[in-house]
Amino acid sequence: MKKQLFLIFILASCVFCNAQDITCSPKDSVAFANKINEIKLVSKATTFGDSLIAIGKTFLKIPYVAKTLEIGEKESLVVNLQGLDCTTFVENVLAFGLISRADSLYFPSFTSALKKIRYRDGNLDGYGSRLHYFTEWISNNETKGLVKNITNKIGGKIVKKEINFMGTHRDLYPFLKDDANYNTILKTEAELKQKEFCVLSQEDIAANEHLIQSGDIIALATSINGLDVTHTGIAIRAEDGRIHMLHASTGSMQVEITKMPLVDYLKNIKSNIGIMVARPI
Repeated sequence: MKKQLFLIFILASCVFCNAQDITCSPKDSVAFANKINEIKLVSKATTFGDSLIAIGKTFLKIPYVAKTLEIGEKESLVVNLQGLDCTTFVENVLAFGLISRADSLYFPSFTSALKKIRYRDGNLDGYGSRLHYFTEWISNNETKGLVKNITNKIGGKIVKKEINFMGTHRDLYPFLKDDANYNTILKTEAELKQKEFCVLSQEDIAANEHLIQSGDIIALATSINGLDVTHTGIAIRAEDGRIHMLHASTGSMQVEITKMPLVDYLKNIKSNIGIMVARPI
């Protein structure tokens, strides 16, 4: 009986995907069902941040796979739980956290949450509507009431930097061969040019580490021209009392917790200038 219900669930998920402009393979439908079962077994945490850590740990050892969203001929809501990059890891953990908190552990609830997180104002309207730059990801999700940018409150300082990497590296992004997509990205970059953002510098993290909580979203700011952020993850206070990072790692090519505290981990990244911190609320 359980096997029959499981197969019905998978079939229903695939039908829903086809009807809602969602890209989701049968294997990912199975992965979703398994993930829901894992989340149900996770004990209820005291804080939302702790819940996100518990959910994030269920992804440990899932392979790191780059560019999982760059598929097809047009933008769709990609559900891929079998391979994650650093951003899709954060997005999936947050989406599962939201539906778990709402006690609505269903595929339509998950895809709705994922779309709300991933796209500007929660509206999927082509490639340009995706929140490609993480500074905008933070600010737009703050507007939607999903996170709070706390960087300025924990010692961050204002940075003024032109964000235009996609526009100046068009050849790296297959979707930007389309002029409409390219012009939308240029418009986004022009808007970002008018904005400032805060960064907690690498040398100031240790003194302010106590203000970072488990479950906070960490974005690694960079000195690379045109880019704001090169990597993301989730803060976790480990047994040593220090903040480490739960993330989809390009080093081990899987989801893991950094062996070193965040402060020491960042020292090995030549282009890193510090972090931004967004607290899920």
